[in-house]
Amino acid sequence: MTASPSLSDDDGRILEVVKLSVEIALPAGNLRAVSEVDLHVDRGETLCIVGESGCGKTITSLGIMGLLPRRARMRAERLVLEGHDLLTLGNRELATLRGDRMAMIFQDPMTALNPVYTVGNQMEEVFTRHGKGGRKEARERAEYLLHKVGITAPRSRLGQYPHQLSGGLRQRIMVAIALMCEPVLIIADEPTTALDVTIQAQILHLLSDLQKEYRMALMLITHDLGVVARMADRVVVMYAGQVVETGTANEIFTAPTHPYTRGLLDCIPVPGKTQRGAKLGSIPGMVPSLMAPIDACQFRNRCSSAFAACAAAPIALETLAPGRSCRCLLEKAPVNAQPSRRSVGALP
Repeated sequence: MTASPSLSDDDGRILEVVKLSVEIALPAGNLRAVSEVDLHVDRGETLCIVGESGCGKTITSLGIMGLLPRRARMRAERLVLEGHDLLTLGNRELATLRGDRMAMIFQDPMTALNPVYTVGNQMEEVFTRHGKGGRKEARERAEYLLHKVGITAPRSRLGQYPHQLSGGLRQRIMVAIALMCEPVLIIADEPTTALDVTIQAQILHLLSDLQKEYRMALMLITHDLGVVARMADRVVVMYAGQVVETGTANEIFTAPTHPYTRGLLDCIPVPGKTQRGAKLGSIPGMVPSLMAPIDACQFRNRCSSAFAACAAAPIALETLAPGRSCRCLLEKAPVNAQPSRRSVGALP
């Protein structure tokens, strides 16, 4: 079964997500993992989704890919990939697009790769499953891509098993597998977390070069703001399952508007500004329970700039400028509203 006919597509728009929500049924009730997330990625663009662990970044990506656990329930107003309405597709139709037009690089290649199949078997399966050619063509493309991602002696690597390779090589192989069918969108879920600093830099450089060469859309999930600064064109900041701020990388780093974003930035050293031995900032408190309904600002209990209105009702994501948005009342705060304690990060 083939994917549904394409819808009209915006100029260069590869992925559009409108009000994506995911709930997971647990014995104690429904866990609200993601709440009405809006985002989009254009051709050749890198969108970074950033936030603490547990803020909904990975669940958002799994929802887009159609890989959510069975107990999860997803809903959205719009979920379109390259003109295909993913909300109307069945499992077979989604499988046709997954690995072909969209691919995912998982956080831990050792668990993502099958330990009982060789690298060559796993790469060839992606190619043949989507009808791109036979075994011979698949083997030739696999060898070409291993060379492309910087793996020496690619022909001999095809006969090896994942456990025979280092972490850096396994991650490069994951990148090569994602490229087998020349997808228009690659979702990379913290692809450098388990790697040392030198290998991290190599993988990021590799992704950047490949994206420019193939003009792919790249959605990069990370909690590392250093990675964001290096890779991002645009940034989506998530907290407690919600988008709290969006903007270009330059806007997020030079003029953050949400207290959470400012707190994250205050936690990292700035070359030339942070003095040796100086204490870095921190965000006090814990992420709120995602089992409870959203009845106020989710960040208010950790934000020293919170005032009464923050606890009165849910806060909407407001558009500040084209491509710029924030979920915070500080912009509209009355002059007599006083923060309850010292500001998080570098708040004025």
